[in-house]
Amino acid sequence: MNLLILIIGLLGTFLPKATDNVTENTKIDWMSWEEAVAANETQPRKLLVDVYTDWCHWCKVMDKKTFSKQEIVAYINEHFYAIKLNAEGKQDIEWNDRIFSFKANGRRGSHELASALLDGEMSYPSFVFLTEDYEKIRVSKGFKPATPFLEELKFAAEEQYKQMTE
Repeated sequence: MNLLILIIGLLGTFLPKATDNVTENTKIDWMSWEEAVAANETQPRKLLVDVYTDWCHWCKVMDKKTFSKQEIVAYINEHFYAIKLNAEGKQDIEWNDRIFSFKANGRRGSHELASALLDGEMSYPSFVFLTEDYEKIRVSKGFKPATPFLEELKFAAEEQYKQMTE
């Protein structure tokens, strides 16, 4: 009996585990706004913009708990250009014949592109879903567990929103 337990134990160390096929390539391919725009010119795809700040606790929880889930990573990488946009970023972004800049306001201030995407309703994290033509599909605010967030991703990628307007 002890020999059987030993054999089973040894086999377990050599058999592949469910986590063995997880590699460094299982992360979301985050891009800058400019990188996503350039990629979208050659191969159009919907865009997912994660509007965050460095101080936002729930933004970090979203990164750790939701954006690390394999089904979320795979779905985003297949269907979207994923953009991380720091709502308090200081770097200018040129797009659509306009330069978007950081604007100081109160203690923190905000980036004009983040403000435009969120219609001035600055809340973090916020997720902006855009069509290939940069038309807003929806803005989703707050931390999302993986399963409900996957449903939101599908809503945008599979164009379920079009059924609501027909």
